Amino acid sequence: MISPTLRAIFLMLAGLPLMVAIALLRPELWIVSAGWIAAVAALIAVDTLLGASVRHYAATVTAPPLLYVGSPDDLQVGLTFSQGPVPARIEIRLEANALLGTPGPQGLRGWDGRYRPHTISVTPPRRGMAEIVRLWSRWQGPLGLIQKRHIAPLNLSVPVTPNVRWVRDEAIRLFSRDAEFGIKTQIERGDGSEFDALREFSSGMDRRAIDWKHSARHRNLLAKEFKTERNHNIVFAFDTGRLMSEPLGGVPKIDRAVTAGLLLAYISLRAGDRTMFYGFSDRPGVSSGFLTGTNSFPKAQAVVAEMDYSEDEANFTLALSNLGAQLQRRSLIIIFSDFVDTISAELMLENVKRLTDRHLVLFATFEDAALAGMADAPPDTAEDVARAVIADTLLAERDVVLRRLQRLGVQVIESTPEHFSSDLVSRYLQIKQRDML
Repeated sequence: MISPTLRAIFLMLAGLPLMVAIALLRPELWIVSAGWIAAVAALIAVDTLLGASVRHYAATVTAPPLLYVGSPDDLQVGLTFSQGPVPARIEIRLEANALLGTPGPQGLRGWDGRYRPHTISVTPPRRGMAEIVRLWSRWQGPLGLIQKRHIAPLNLSVPVTPNVRWVRDEAIRLFSRDAEFGIKTQIERGDGSEFDALREFSSGMDRRAIDWKHSARHRNLLAKEFKTERNHNIVFAFDTGRLMSEPLGGVPKIDRAVTAGLLLAYISLRAGDRTMFYGFSDRPGVSSGFLTGTNSFPKAQAVVAEMDYSEDEANFTLALSNLGAQLQRRSLIIIFSDFVDTISAELMLENVKRLTDRHLVLFATFEDAALAGMADAPPDTAEDVARAVIADTLLAERDVVLRRLQRLGVQVIESTPEHFSSDLVSRYLQIKQRDML
């Protein structure tokens, strides 16, 4: 697209007083007015021909496979003119959805031959799917009379997930047990309860592992060796409804839950288990199916990025019934959810009970620091007393619901946001150690 600049418009308007004077005083000199218009038009045409051509211009944008909430990432932009002159200055602007905002226009100078690389830094404020729609480019001719505009459609979709870069680094450091032995696969013996082999008992081995029956048969003390259990099903069920979308310490609860879930997912994938991500609010949402191996971790991040925030109440009956129908074998189901009182938790309790008949259920929620602060606040005024009584009542109802869950055989984690991830991983390792799956 080619359009005149303000300079061309002002240049055309500069001759307006002369043309008005000729029209009023010397109409026979109308050729001068026409000559002025023709001269400006000729200059615009020359500027169009001398300027860089839109047909020979191409723009590309390369985005990373994942973006992280609150963390700046770079989008690589490449501008190329295949032939003809290049502009002295080119202005670009990236168009994206609300998740990335719209970075301001950026003027670029200097070319490496016919190529101009550039980096645009973006910082997503929340989870979701970032849409990079198009790249706008414009430049002027050497005379500054025309402006050429190019629109490059991109239509890139990039998942935005919680910032778990440190999770991957820490998990690799902690769980790469074969790092010091090279790349040969190691079998972890003695770390689980799955029988592997018999070997002669030696000092330092657990006496409870002695197989007395085989020892009597061979007239020598033999002990059982065990290896780590693998291939367990771990299901992460995220409630994305109204309560979980509320902020906790400035960050939505669901985002904190997703961060903890991704940390545990990487650890469980590294340990050989199968993981599944499932989101729900008023109806069942996205589902990843079972993932295996750490190579599938980016897919897990992409799935949780599609779990959008909702203002609706969670429908536990529909969501958990749908989840139970997808599971063909015993699994560890981790439900990340929240509740207000015993009345709102009734449907949740009823449907969780159905899952406990076949599966091991772990209910993970956050401590309500706001209610605890109100209940413990000094009663300086009558309003403080009333507020403390109501908060204490709600906390008591919350304890009732958690105790009912425990009586149903549900594992319960209620922790602060700072310790939520570590408590979740510790409980997972405890469940594996006790062979509860």
